[in-house]
This record gives sequence, C-alpha cells and structure tokens, in this order.
Amino acid sequence: MHCRQQTTSPESIIHKPDHAPHLGAAAKPPRPRKLLLLSVSAGAGHMRAAEALRAYAAAEFPGAEAIHLDAMDFVPAGFRAVYTDFYLHLVNRHPALWGYVYQKSDKALSSSPTQKLRRAIERISTRPLRKAIQAAAPDAIICTHFLPAELLAREIGKQRMVCPVWVQVTDFDLHSMWLQPLMQGYFAATEEIAYRMRTRGLAADAVHVTGIPIMPGFGRILERESCARQFGLDPQRKIILMMSGGAGIGDLDKTVQRLLALPDDFQLVALAGKNAAMLADLQQLAAAHPGRLFPFGFTSQVDELMACADLAITKPGGLTTSECLAMGVPMIIHSPIPGQEERNADYLLEQGAALKAIDLIALEYRVQQLLQQPQLLQRLRQRSLELGRPRAARAVLQTVLSKLDSPFTTLSP
Repeated sequence: MHCRQQTTSPESIIHKPDHAPHLGAAAKPPRPRKLLLLSVSAGAGHMRAAEALRAYAAAEFPGAEAIHLDAMDFVPAGFRAVYTDFYLHLVNRHPALWGYVYQKSDKALSSSPTQKLRRAIERISTRPLRKAIQAAAPDAIICTHFLPAELLAREIGKQRMVCPVWVQVTDFDLHSMWLQPLMQGYFAATEEIAYRMRTRGLAADAVHVTGIPIMPGFGRILERESCARQFGLDPQRKIILMMSGGAGIGDLDKTVQRLLALPDDFQLVALAGKNAAMLADLQQLAAAHPGRLFPFGFTSQVDELMACADLAITKPGGLTTSECLAMGVPMIIHSPIPGQEERNADYLLEQGAALKAIDLIALEYRVQQLLQQPQLLQRLRQRSLELGRPRAARAVLQTVLSKLDSPFTTLSP
C-alpha cells in the first residue's frame, strides 16, 4: 500500500516541492495536500467527526483536499452486519451486555487468541478498503474510528505503507483499541484523556488536546428568535430539545409521553435520527399535542435547533455532547449506554455541565427543577460554554498540515 510520500524507510521521508521551476520561470502554486478521512458507520458519531474535518478543510484550508471514506462501504455484507447492525442491536436492546464487552475488550491483551482471531477476520474482510486507500494516494490519513487505524498500523509495520496516520478519539474516554503502534499522533478531547494516552506509552509530543471535531455550524452565533420561528416554535416559550443519537436509539416515544404529561408549559422538539418507525410514532403523538411536540427525523440543522433550545435531553455520545457544549446548551443526560457513554456522562457531571436522570421519574424531576430554577440553568449553560471547543476540527487540520509542511515527517513509536 502506498501513499504519496512512499519511500524505502520512514527516515527517508522528505517533502519536496512538486515542481522545481527553471530560473526565470513563474513558480507554479503547490498542489493541494490530499487528506484521507477514514471512519466507520457504527453509530453516527465517528462519521460526523470525519465530516466535520472535511467541512473545515473545504471552508478554511484552500491548500488541502479532504475525502471521507466509510470503511463499511468496502467490506462484505456479513461483516458489515456484525460490525454495525449487531452493535446497534446490542446497545439498544442489551446495553448491559455491551457494557461487559466494552470493559473486557478494553483490558484484553493484543496477544490473546481472541484478539488475534478478530484481527485476522478484519484483515480478510477489509482488503477492498486497503485497495481504496492505496488508490486515494493521500499525503496524510486521519482515522475517526479505531478499525482503520488498526489496519493501517499493520501495513506500516509490514513496510507496505509509509504515510502519516493520525487518530482522533471521539469520546471523553479512552478505550485501548484506539491505541495503535506507529501512528503519527493522536487527538484527545481533554487533558485527562491526553494524560491517559501518555501513561499508556504514547510520546508526549504525539498527543494533542484539540477537542472532538464538530461541524462549522456549531461555532456560529445564531439568533434564538429567528431559529425558533424557522421551525414553527414560539421563542417566548421554553424549548426542550430531546435527542436519541443519529441512529435513533432508545424508547424516545415513551419518554416524550411522560414529559408531555408534566404541567409546565414548554415545547418539546424530539429528534428520532434515522429511526423511521420512531419518527412515525412521534408524528402521531404530535397530532394529539398541537403546539407542544415537534418531531424531526435525521436533520443537518441540529445547530439551529440547539440555538433556540433552553435545555437538551440527550444520550451522552461524544459528538452530541461536544455540540451541546459548543452551543452552550444545558444538558440532562438520560439513558447512557454502558461503556463509552457512561464515561462521557461522568466527565460532564464532574465538570458541572450537565445533570443526570437515572430513570423517567428522575427525568421528570430534573426537567421541572431546571425550568423552575433559571439560575441553575444559567450555571449549566455558562459551564458548557467554558468547556466547548467549537473549532476542534480546525485545530486538528492545522496540526496535520503543519507536520506535512515540515522538512521531515517521522513516525511515533
């Protein structure tokens, strides 16, 4: 597998101008740096992080050309069903089992027979992906999921590829599968995650604290009243935004019914993601509660919905919570998936940016508590803004491109 700076050894990688003009000739502009963004559509967060990087590259880095590939587009249907569909089934229907798998895999030795078998299956199933990477011939690669990072670490180790590969962790947590040898560097959501990376053996200068990449829209200043009216909402009344993740995980319809029964006067915006059945149920509920419930499916206007929201009720995915922090939206964490989402929730609670509801009764209480205590709502909002990193994607791209423009590119151990 080759990248544009392919040479015989990592030490010999030198970036030279693509054109050396003759004396007196007008210098041609350098060709754009080609960045390959690799993700996996197991849930929506990894894909959204890659799309955020692509959007920032297009908008703010004219010297860069970024393309985004979903690894699942290059694997057999059976592998894709196990890797994505089965994952969604586990977290939705058997979250405790997923929590067990998450914990066990975090502590598993890479030399164990189970891990060796897993890697062998992945290598066999991802041959077309490796060919697609070779065809792309990027100058650098950024992985927003650990699967492509693991595959590329093997290619680099076998000296079949010499290309800087970076890893963007997309949670406020660090699972061991994110840590792969021979990566150029890592991007962490917080200083604590960076500290964890270093204590697990990463070189200090290979770890960069940038936050989690989110789309440029979450860094805009949006006016509440105009955003509210765009969606048929009354900006003079409280607006609660309820999210179930891009895949529409959980019993959102049942939760909505409980909240609509509360005596408080508020409007409830419910996002069903890509779950068409859930959206249909919510639309039936909305017909029975005109002016109270506003259901949406998967939408690219989440930033505008957040701009008019007084409060968000959400699962604590890394991307969703990063978006809320950037927009200063107070959060009630509800139904976190055991594993990465529970750890994300812990971070938000420790930092004073969210409250947590352990069940529907607690959720009812928290909603009423925040609606009746505007000072508490404001404290959560202010803390969220302090923690938010709306320009995380820009920081990632600046780091990657600055390394390409250096005289030498070296690989971290």
